[in-house]
Amino acid sequence: MITPARDMYSSRADRAAGIVQRRDPVVYGSAKVEPGSGLDAEQLGSYERNGYILLKNFFSGKETETLKREVERLVRDPAIKRREEAITEPGSDAVRSVFMVHKLSKLLGRLSQDRRLVSIAQQILGSDVYIHQSRANLKPGFKGKEFYWHSDFETWHVEDGMPAMRALSCSVLLTDNDASNGPLMVVPGSHRQFVSCVGETPQDHYKQSLKKQEYGVPDPVSLQLLVDQGGIDVLSAPAGSIVFFDCNTMHGSNSNISPYPRSNVFMVYNSVENCLSNPKYGLNPRPEFIATRESFAPIQPVEPSYLRSV
Repeated sequence: MITPARDMYSSRADRAAGIVQRRDPVVYGSAKVEPGSGLDAEQLGSYERNGYILLKNFFSGKETETLKREVERLVRDPAIKRREEAITEPGSDAVRSVFMVHKLSKLLGRLSQDRRLVSIAQQILGSDVYIHQSRANLKPGFKGKEFYWHSDFETWHVEDGMPAMRALSCSVLLTDNDASNGPLMVVPGSHRQFVSCVGETPQDHYKQSLKKQEYGVPDPVSLQLLVDQGGIDVLSAPAGSIVFFDCNTMHGSNSNISPYPRSNVFMVYNSVENCLSNPKYGLNPRPEFIATRESFAPIQPVEPSYLRSV
């Protein structure tokens, strides 16, 4: 008789919450990166230690404005707003997120292939990469709602069948992110511990969770322990900055009650050696626009000149 392997990152399986140590590397470090690209040793060490790296003013002002205009075009497009990929705020018709932007927009597709970004993802994950998910997140002035604390990997592991912690997010800041308009907040070091969450996940949970997540969120005691250990870093930075953060880093953001909108583009890079299997507990696979399954083909990087030709 063959005994199924125990899931070392089991979550939502029963009513018990808990914290287990990470078993996977943070930096895999076996991919070849061209000289002069990727992170330097100090930056890579900071990412490995804290679970994120903030690179200010990565894109020029002109490049950032070009990307921002493209996101604004998508959000204004009535055809896009009618698509399932467009998620509105709870109780409002204001767009909260637009998913699969690397497919809906040629320009944002090239952004996801930008050699500078892909090189960093390959360097950290130690392999070729593909896009697991992409989205534009927006927080309109006065009414942009919060994103509660969570680890992306917990959701991707349970609801998408992602095997290991070998994925990361890259957030491109298209507007100034400061303490007043709901910037990304992270718990440094939290990526080294996995929080097993409480609750049995309903089928098609994504229809509710993309507006407000109720399953796959940490319990208060576990969250308190992580914050007591690592504190909270508020990632205020000017437009054009980027953040890379590990798939298991605990993060969230406050609501935006300022007059100033906040918009960022996220690309989730996953290792081609970490492709999705079946979701846990007999859950239906989430739609392609949330979790890529049709093709795990490696990204073919493009040179940054694509932004200058627009």
